[in-house]
Amino acid sequence: MRELFLKIQPYTGKIFAVGLITFLSFLAYNLYNAPVEGIEEKFIYLLKQYGYIILFVWSMLEGEMGLIMAGLLSHDGSMNVLLAIFVAGLGGFAGDQVYFYIGRFNKTSVLKRLRGQRRKFAFAHLLLKKHGWPIIFTQRYMYGMRTIIPISIGLTRYDARKFAFINLISAWCWAAITIVPVWYFGDQIMVVLHWAKEHWYMAIPLAIILGGGIIYYFNKATKKIEKRVRDED
Repeated sequence: MRELFLKIQPYTGKIFAVGLITFLSFLAYNLYNAPVEGIEEKFIYLLKQYGYIILFVWSMLEGEMGLIMAGLLSHDGSMNVLLAIFVAGLGGFAGDQVYFYIGRFNKTSVLKRLRGQRRKFAFAHLLLKKHGWPIIFTQRYMYGMRTIIPISIGLTRYDARKFAFINLISAWCWAAITIVPVWYFGDQIMVVLHWAKEHWYMAIPLAIILGGGIIYYFNKATKKIEKRVRDED
């Protein structure tokens, strides 16, 4: 079993890509054949039928939108909030483990294909060197670094078991921090969503402004951290 595991690890990225394509094909097929009318109703039906599976894969891709949907479905009773947190955490954990092993067993290929990301890799190494394991715990909240940091840690000799343990705890915290507030304030969020549906012409620019502001804030915060770490190094 161990020999098989070692043989499979170098192909982690390819296995992940094939699995993702297969899953998306499965979703597309079931979405098309859902026994309800309208794309919105079809999507809701799909979430209720395969909610935990979709949540797991969505969380592998580090998608907060999937966690928000899980919170809303938990609020109306379609999902169990504790199980949703557990599944989402496992998905986030699995995704970062994939990125970690891509770096661990594909060093030459990673450095060659991600040549344009060298600056971010260097920054990730500086963060790990200066702050140690807390970086593994907080990288999910660092805009533009969420994929880079697990890969860059994989490129080092960092202990794989230690990374896995911290990664798992971090993933469950990430899931809980996002899902629980949405589950608790579900009624208020549904009112906002209903308003947005009725006034989409106003909701779209507001969403763009709000989303852009959030991205700008985290991007600026990440750059400040990068500058501080380099100045102190």
